[in-house]
Amino acid sequence: MKVLVPIKPVPNPDEKVKIKGDGSGVILDNIKMVVNPFCEIAVEEALRIKEKQGGEVVIATVGPKGGDQQVRNALAMGADRGILVEAPENLDSLAVGKVLAKVIEGEKPDIVLMGKQSVDDDNNQIGQILSVVLGWPQATFASKVEFAGDGKKANVTREVDGGLETIEVALPAVVTVDLRLNEPRYASLPGIMKAKKKELKVVPVDSFGVDLSPRVKVLKLVAPKQRAGGGKVPDVPTLVAKLKNEAKVL
Repeated sequence: MKVLVPIKPVPNPDEKVKIKGDGSGVILDNIKMVVNPFCEIAVEEALRIKEKQGGEVVIATVGPKGGDQQVRNALAMGADRGILVEAPENLDSLAVGKVLAKVIEGEKPDIVLMGKQSVDDDNNQIGQILSVVLGWPQATFASKVEFAGDGKKANVTREVDGGLETIEVALPAVVTVDLRLNEPRYASLPGIMKAKKKELKVVPVDSFGVDLSPRVKVLKLVAPKQRAGGGKVPDVPTLVAKLKNEAKVL
């Protein structure tokens, strides 16, 4: 089975980013870029599918040339080859979705696995856009993925407000993954060494003939207000009084 996994480089979630003075973006100087955590889960699931059924795992990303490092990280985990579509920074979701659709049309995978969202902008849009552009079925927020015996359908279990829901999708399909699907493996030293020799094709975005004109424009970024510290109360009656009179929650 051939699995294609789109990934996105994001600022390390453990590091604190600062907003530029004019509010036009964030300062990424000296901030380490990593594979989006949800994308890592998708890579791990793709590798598990390959280990059970055989096949190939292809990694793809759209963005500046620096993104090749995050593709190499996924290759070090065990993926077979990578594709970097060199494109300007800050493409909107529709443009990225259309470019990825062109990559997928060329690769013809059996399934596309990807993170449900990225932790930098939390848009949660690319998977749904891909499904529409490709005309493929979609299953979002997967916490379990199983395949029918003939390999032509997948049963995807997803978390909903009332519990769990299992849906059946015909392949090829787009599946976005959630946190509880698995725990990604660490790249081993041999895996890191092998990743240096694996194929990583760099393709200019212009070669796809996709209109990259933005439909969404970020006007300004503002940092959230700092929360005031909590206080202590001497007894329960005082706590109840504060909740009733100050917090207005009782």
